Amino acid sequence: MATFLGIDYPTLWFLVVGGVFSGYAILDGFDLGAGAWHLFFRKEENRRIALNAVGPVWDGNEVWLVIGGGALFAGFPIVYATLFSAMYIPFMLFLAFLIFRAISIEFRSKEKMRWWRSMWDVSYSVSSIMLSFLLGVVLGNVLQGIPVGPAYSFEGSWIEFLNPYALMVGVTTLALFMMHGAIYLLMKTEGKLFVKLTSLLRRGIIFFIVAFSLVSLYTLIYIPHLSDDFKGSPLLFIAPVITFLSIANIPRLASMHKYKLAFLFSSISIASLLVLVAIELYPVILLSTVDEAYHLTVYNAASSEKSLGIMLIIAAIGAPLVAAYTFFVYKTFWGKVELDETSY
Repeated sequence: MATFLGIDYPTLWFLVVGGVFSGYAILDGFDLGAGAWHLFFRKEENRRIALNAVGPVWDGNEVWLVIGGGALFAGFPIVYATLFSAMYIPFMLFLAFLIFRAISIEFRSKEKMRWWRSMWDVSYSVSSIMLSFLLGVVLGNVLQGIPVGPAYSFEGSWIEFLNPYALMVGVTTLALFMMHGAIYLLMKTEGKLFVKLTSLLRRGIIFFIVAFSLVSLYTLIYIPHLSDDFKGSPLLFIAPVITFLSIANIPRLASMHKYKLAFLFSSISIASLLVLVAIELYPVILLSTVDEAYHLTVYNAASSEKSLGIMLIIAAIGAPLVAAYTFFVYKTFWGKVELDETSY
């Protein structure tokens, strides 16, 4: 099997896909979190400021989701086919809410009537909440496993996705993004809105810590297979320790009003949580609750080595370009939000 730096191509592509989805979770996560808080802002000016804080970057952040889906399809087509056919309804709902979020941002400022703007405010906030929640529901089902049978066909029903664990992961994901989004808005606002956001951030941190503690406890008690790798290799405990320390550092930095550093550690927390997911699953990508023989792994679900080798070269060229573009956009629109005639 072909390798690069001692790592085989399927594993490398697994890391690429994970890296792209981590980038999406960090970047679009604060967009979704900011949107989830939107209805907590009563004044029109505050809502416009919050909307314009994400206005220049939200659509660029969604590009990472497209890249992630494309990378999954290219590297692990069987996983892509099985996952999307099994979770057809959740993904269709996700797509619908993506559309409503986009049109809410763009349509809100087209008319000045209060009912018009209120309607799109509700649409924007509800869409952001549901997108965060559905991402967590999908992740929860991937961690827990789904009924995949012979020929990697789905043998369950859509209602099975609304199980207690998936719902808990969905709520935890929403809480994480709301905390992440509140920190981002604090970096972009000032005045009375800034003061209000400091209070909302405290609530968001409490919400996340409670949700995360409950889902962690549930995982340890009822889904023990996710901790098997950590039991087999104590060195891997470095990952959860880093995760715990990064999460614990967020309220400390927030209390000191060091919001840029808090945002950095919030991003590290998101990335490290997804690293934990990767460690818990690898080499499996999609667990089958029917039989272990039907697990989809990085090896039995990967494209050919030649295809993976070519795509790794493309990724090595394209990833720095995407990163440079993302950095340029954020650098251009850095600083506090100022409303003008071109604002939403």
